[in-house]
Amino acid sequence: MNPRPFRFGVLGESARSAAELLNAARRAEIAGYATFLIRDHFIEEPLGHQLAPIAALATVAAATKTLRVGSLVICNDYRHPVVLAKEVATLDVLSGGRFELGLGAGFSRPEYEAAGLPFDPPGVRVDRFAEALQVFKGLFDAEAFTFSGRFYTVTKVDSFPKPVQRPHPPILVGAGGRRMLSIAARAANIIGIQTAAPGNPLAISNRSAGRRIGSDPSGLLAESIAEKIGWIRHEAGSRFDAIELSIVSSVVIAENRREAAERLMRQREWDGISVDSVLEMPSIFIGSVDQIVNEMQVRRGRYGISYHVVRDSGIETVAPIVSRLAGV
Repeated sequence: MNPRPFRFGVLGESARSAAELLNAARRAEIAGYATFLIRDHFIEEPLGHQLAPIAALATVAAATKTLRVGSLVICNDYRHPVVLAKEVATLDVLSGGRFELGLGAGFSRPEYEAAGLPFDPPGVRVDRFAEALQVFKGLFDAEAFTFSGRFYTVTKVDSFPKPVQRPHPPILVGAGGRRMLSIAARAANIIGIQTAAPGNPLAISNRSAGRRIGSDPSGLLAESIAEKIGWIRHEAGSRFDAIELSIVSSVVIAENRREAAERLMRQREWDGISVDSVLEMPSIFIGSVDQIVNEMQVRRGRYGISYHVVRDSGIETVAPIVSRLAGV
């Protein structure tokens, strides 16, 4: 089977106003990015303040023509799926079928506690998430939907409007643990592979709003990502080739790859790993544009990852790579 074509997304994490949001979205569209994505958080720590996803994405969709919009990811526990399904379908209609629904089971205890929401054990949150996926798909269908589960009860809801994309907008599941990856392998169109270290969902290796978030790079290592993809492949079976694999990537344009890798390690305070391990991380790309273009193709063949998401601070940095690989 031929490899899945490359796509590139922009994570709009720094916008604090309509002008900043639309500036970033238009730059992304001009540069050839496929999607513009917004997170779903309502407290500042640890990722910095974020605009609300549905309203922000609707604004972006209205101001662009070809750019797809998506959530990365909406926390299932923050909204009832019946309510969110209507918002999603409406946005899909108003955008002309350009919405991608990214969903997750939730991970931030401080956020739950700040809102007075019960932070259930992981197994409960994942069980609830699995039910929600069934509810979403049922509501997006043409018939009135009834569902009775442990967490959700829906009775003859004929949701309006129905999404333009059939049978539903592409569903991305953000997942890092084996059970979530298994659910995603069975039900998602796109899997966003989380690289947080085991047992530390906030150990996201980046800098946001000037803060360092975590310093454990173990979840980024090649063997960690390969293991996760192995779980997906095993659970997906014959549908594996129909799943798009995505990851949030960091791109560093540099003449000397090893020096740049060492500098990155110091910035992120990574200890106990080698420069070679950093250079082999599936979501870290360091080198010239030609080197990175080649490395993305090699890693697509090795891991199957074809959808790279970069932060809005890197739109122009990654643009030359997007121009050579998008759709290839």
